[in-house]
Amino acid sequence: MKIGLIADTHDNLPLIKKAVELFNRYKVGFVLHAGDFIAPFSIKPLFDLACPWKGVLGNNDGEVRGLVKISKGNISRQSLVLELGACRITLVHEYKKADTDIIVFGHTHTPHIEKQGEQLLVNPGEASGWISGKPSVAVLDLDPLFAEIVYL
Repeated sequence: MKIGLIADTHDNLPLIKKAVELFNRYKVGFVLHAGDFIAPFSIKPLFDLACPWKGVLGNNDGEVRGLVKISKGNISRQSLVLELGACRITLVHEYKKADTDIIVFGHTHTPHIEKQGEQLLVNPGEASGWISGKPSVAVLDLDPLFAEIVYL
């Protein structure tokens, strides 16, 4: 199963739409958003995904009630632990240790993939491209366990 990973979209609608198109083209089975959507209007393109998605709030998300409501229950106010395939995945905005197979996080706006023993850490970078000028997402393959950064 392939999972699309995205974070720090920061209201950049053209790049959110581009990420959605990429995930649909890669035929991912699920998408995880590691926070910093910012405003409720930035959620709409995620409903064009050809698969389910979940997200968590980030430190810059402003209109929290609006984000949670418009997401139709897909955005959590707290970290999430999901079981996808045979893997347990922790989804957070700011990195924190967890006892799961994979930790997906954002916040730093820097793409990062690291294997720590049996655990995989993935930060897809900033989909918005506002800071680095290099918008990115990640695609995670659960079998075999492998992640790659994809620039938009």
